Amino acid sequence: LWNFIVTVSSCAGVCVSLPAPSNVSISSFNMEHTLRFLPGLDTPSDTHFTVQIFSFRRNVWRPVAACSQLTAGQPCNLTREFKNPFFHYQARVQAYTATQTSPWTVSGQFQPLSDTVLGPPEVSVSGCGNCLLLHIRVPTTWGQLKDFYRGLILHVQRTRDGVQFTLSVPYKEEHMIAYLQPGVEYCVSVSVTSLSNTNPVSSQPHCAFTSPPPSRSSLHVVFGLLAAFCALGFLVTGLVIYGGQLSYELLRQCLPRTLVTDPTVCAGT
Repeated sequence: LWNFIVTVSSCAGVCVSLPAPSNVSISSFNMEHTLRFLPGLDTPSDTHFTVQIFSFRRNVWRPVAACSQLTAGQPCNLTREFKNPFFHYQARVQAYTATQTSPWTVSGQFQPLSDTVLGPPEVSVSGCGNCLLLHIRVPTTWGQLKDFYRGLILHVQRTRDGVQFTLSVPYKEEHMIAYLQPGVEYCVSVSVTSLSNTNPVSSQPHCAFTSPPPSRSSLHVVFGLLAAFCALGFLVTGLVIYGGQLSYELLRQCLPRTLVTDPTVCAGT
C-alpha cells in the first residue's frame, strides 16, 4: 500500500504530459542529414527536447548524445548517426522539463542514399576547337557516394539562337562534348545521378566559346580589305566601260575618212 501511495504521489508531480513536438522531419543535402521539429502548442519556455534514432537493421531506439538538450526549434545534425547509406532509419523527439515529459513524436522513414538531395557539382568549361572540355568536381561531403555514382546529365544550349540538347553520359571528372560549331558560345549545366537517387540539382549554366571568336581589330581588317576590293572592282569596271566607249568613238570618227582618203590617215598620219 505504501509503494502504491508513493507511486501515485510521484505521478502527480512528474507524469503530467507536456505537448508533444510537431512537424518532426529529416532533410538531407549532399549527405548531410538534419532533423527539424516544432514545439507543441503552449509548450513552456523552459522546455528542452531530446532525440533518439531507430535503425530497422538493429531494431532498437538509441539516444543521440549531441541532441539531448535542444531548445525549441533547434535542429539536430544526424550525419554521424546515419553511418550506413543503405539502412532505413527513423527519429523521434520528446519534450521535457524537470518535472514533465511529452509523448514521443516520430519522423517518417529515411534512407540516406535515396533521400538525400544531390546538390550541383562544381563545373568549369573551356573550348577545344569544335568541342567543349568539362572539368567536374563534387563536394568533399560526397566522398562516400563516389562508389555509387551512375552518370552525368549535361544540358547544353547554344547562346546565339537558344538551340539546346541533353546528354546522359557515364560519370567521370573530365568529359568532352564534341561535334560543336567552332567559334560559337555554348552554355552547359550539369547534374549528377547516383544509384537509387532521383533528387539531383543542376549546376548554374557555365558558358564558353568552342574556339576564340574573331577580335574587333580582325573584323576591321576584314571589312577594310573587302571595301578595298570592292573599290578596285568598281574602278576596273569603270575603266573597261570607259575604254570601250573611247574605242567606239575613235572607230566611228575614223570609219568615214577611210572610205574616201588614204587608209593611213587613221593610223596617225
